[in-house]
Amino acid sequence: MKCSIVVIGDELLIGQVTDTNSAWIARHLAPVGWWVQCVKVVADDYEEIRRAIDEALAHTNVVFTTGGLGPTKDDMTKQALCDYFGGEMRYDEDTAANVLEIVHKRGLKLNEYTRLQAMVPSSCRVIQNQVGTAPIMWFEKNNKVLVSLPGVPHETETMMEREVIPQLLSRFNSEEDIEHRTFIVIDYIESALAMKLDDFEKSLPEYLHLAYLPEPGIMRLRLSGASRDSHRLHTDMDRFSQKLHEILGEAIICDDDKTLSVIIGEMLKQHGLTVSSAESCTGGNIAHVITQVAGSSEYFTGAIVSYSNEVKEHLLGVFNADIMEHGVVSQPVVEQMVEGVSRQLNTDCAVSTSGIAGPGGAVPGKPVGTVWMAAKCKGVVVSQCLHLPGSRNRVINRATTEALKMLYKLLRELK
Repeated sequence: MKCSIVVIGDELLIGQVTDTNSAWIARHLAPVGWWVQCVKVVADDYEEIRRAIDEALAHTNVVFTTGGLGPTKDDMTKQALCDYFGGEMRYDEDTAANVLEIVHKRGLKLNEYTRLQAMVPSSCRVIQNQVGTAPIMWFEKNNKVLVSLPGVPHETETMMEREVIPQLLSRFNSEEDIEHRTFIVIDYIESALAMKLDDFEKSLPEYLHLAYLPEPGIMRLRLSGASRDSHRLHTDMDRFSQKLHEILGEAIICDDDKTLSVIIGEMLKQHGLTVSSAESCTGGNIAHVITQVAGSSEYFTGAIVSYSNEVKEHLLGVFNADIMEHGVVSQPVVEQMVEGVSRQLNTDCAVSTSGIAGPGGAVPGKPVGTVWMAAKCKGVVVSQCLHLPGSRNRVINRATTEALKMLYKLLRELK
């Protein structure tokens, strides 16, 4: 099934807000065999909204709109939808009761603008929003469906999972079985990986497809298939998954769609080990990434953000003489940092970073993007220097990933 998404809001077009709803919707529809063919962002403009809806319904059977459902005068989506699908705006008692319940749960008072959320087109079927005041509206015309969703990501994500996706699957039954398998790959850039897998891709039957999903320092491969013959599909997915392992070997670090921090957390728990971080240029980002995983308190003890030389020396035991001789962005410094945080926080493992994230700070021989990092696991210390391209945030995020990859490789060697 092919779908379209129309994203509505002036704030998106001026860069004030980033659209995350489209990516979330696409990512959660793909596993059930539904594909987003087009995403269009339009202003809070009546004619633009009408035109975008008309184009989307002309090319796909299911259209999602997000945004433009607020109670203020600049939100025109409801009226545009009402005029497009027919009927009139009416006050819906069930929606009003739901809005009142949501407002009371939040400890707020119902005002006239919020009360207007209960005004909906008579041509729609309302799906009550369990986490917000904007109703989800389901329209049908010529055997096609449009679902209007709030712009607030939390509301869209929650209601898509709870109500919208199940109802769409019931409305549009598919006779095909869908299967996806995701592989997390390291040590390849996208072009090199594509060259490595060229013959593999050519050998795939027409109902199997390999997708490349690159992230800085990490590659996600997704093998997808759709067939009415479920036994054949499952057998071929097993066979070609095994071929991928034979071709890529240890470059595949996981057969599931997991983050690097989740993978490392599972390894640490398996071996009963603890970890800490000593961070300069990454400014605590490694700790942030690790602790995004629920249950990370089982293995992560803490971090020392040693941005200044004084903290490196006094808390981590870095020798001032090594800073003077080699510079703060150097192998001796990061190795002493990783030893120091492991000692101070009493952990089996640790990672450390020191670098120049930019845009300033470059020195002769050490341009912006130069990052030294180290990892330690049960007495074994490794370090490396990388020259990372891009903005300050990109350097920080890539350095975080590379430091964790070093730790992963040390953990992989444990018996």
